[in-house]
Amino acid sequence: MAGRPSALAALLLLAALLLARPPPSLQQRIAAADLAALLSVKDSLTDLPGAAFFSTWDPAAPPDPCSSFAGLTCSPSGRVSVLSLGTGGLSGSPGLAGSLSPSLALLSDLTQLILSPGIVTGPIPPQLGRLRGLRVLSLTNNRLTGPIPATLAALPWLHTLDLSGNLLTGAIPPGLPSVPGLKVLILASNRLSGRVPPVAAALLHVDLRQNLLFGPVPALPPTLRYLSLSGNAMWGPLNGIASLSELVYLDLSMNRFGGPIPPSLFSAPTLQSMLLQRNNLSGGVPPAASAAAAYGPGSVVDLSHNALTGELSAVLAGVESLYLNSNRLTGSVPEEYAKSVSEGRTRTLYLQHNYLSGFPWDRGMAVPDAAAVCLSYNCMAPPLGLEGCPASAGTQPSRPASQCSAFSRGGAGPRD
Repeated sequence: MAGRPSALAALLLLAALLLARPPPSLQQRIAAADLAALLSVKDSLTDLPGAAFFSTWDPAAPPDPCSSFAGLTCSPSGRVSVLSLGTGGLSGSPGLAGSLSPSLALLSDLTQLILSPGIVTGPIPPQLGRLRGLRVLSLTNNRLTGPIPATLAALPWLHTLDLSGNLLTGAIPPGLPSVPGLKVLILASNRLSGRVPPVAAALLHVDLRQNLLFGPVPALPPTLRYLSLSGNAMWGPLNGIASLSELVYLDLSMNRFGGPIPPSLFSAPTLQSMLLQRNNLSGGVPPAASAAAAYGPGSVVDLSHNALTGELSAVLAGVESLYLNSNRLTGSVPEEYAKSVSEGRTRTLYLQHNYLSGFPWDRGMAVPDAAAVCLSYNCMAPPLGLEGCPASAGTQPSRPASQCSAFSRGGAGPRD
């Protein structure tokens, strides 16, 4: 009997200790170093009026920051693995202002760093190159300035890099497009200059549009499915993209590219969008091959405002939105195009401002309500019932006969 009181006392003491200890859900399990880094990040940023992202970032309020801080995901060991600044599930948040703190590099287990659209200014901290486990870095649609840190090319596991919609300047770091695991590179809508470095990684998606880049198309991997270089000052032939057989989307518009369009682009089985307008491309549209592209719903081909010559082949019949206007095409349009319009497969067919001499449209054929066909300012009178021209086509239905006769005799004709 003498041992029973001591056993009871031990049980009561254990119960008291358990009651005094907060349950696991209320324990602070975040690593102290990560919490200090987060508070430093908070000091450099602020919510824009109407935003409340940082309202939950109170280290003194229970429960643990890993479960209470907006935009935060922690590993089982209490290290921050995902940080989404300015999002945190707050739909319609106007975002953040301020600058990015170098303390972000102290979150050494970070795999994803995402900054939502806002007005964050200043440079991208080069210290981010220390985050060796980083897989996703997305800092889009803010006002970040300065160069892209060359240190980002040292991130061995980087999969997605999106710095679009900022005010970044300088050249693209030479090693950046060659990070071994990089699949998505988006640097669009900045002020980047210089030449595009060679791409050695097995990239799937490259978007460099709306910058100040110049020079020829660099070496590109055959894995590419999406490529946009539009709105730059790039020049040279398009030989470098002739072997990209996996392309689904190609946009090289509004540059200074010259020479012929590689015939392989017209037979690529996966290509659904080919935007090459407003360049200096010459040569003709190749004849349809046995392995012609299988254009379908949603397909777009825009070769307008170039210097393409010769007769139009049937290779592009079936494209849903086809723009061949403002070139130097001659001859009669193949009947496959008229058939595609009447059957509703082609909804937009712009052929205005060429030197075409015929369009095979029978009076009994009807234009679907959703279709738009423009044939104005060619060497023919547009068939009745085919009126679907934009205002930019002008009001003249046909070219002056003198232009057509001069062009047919081998003259270059006036440039539109």
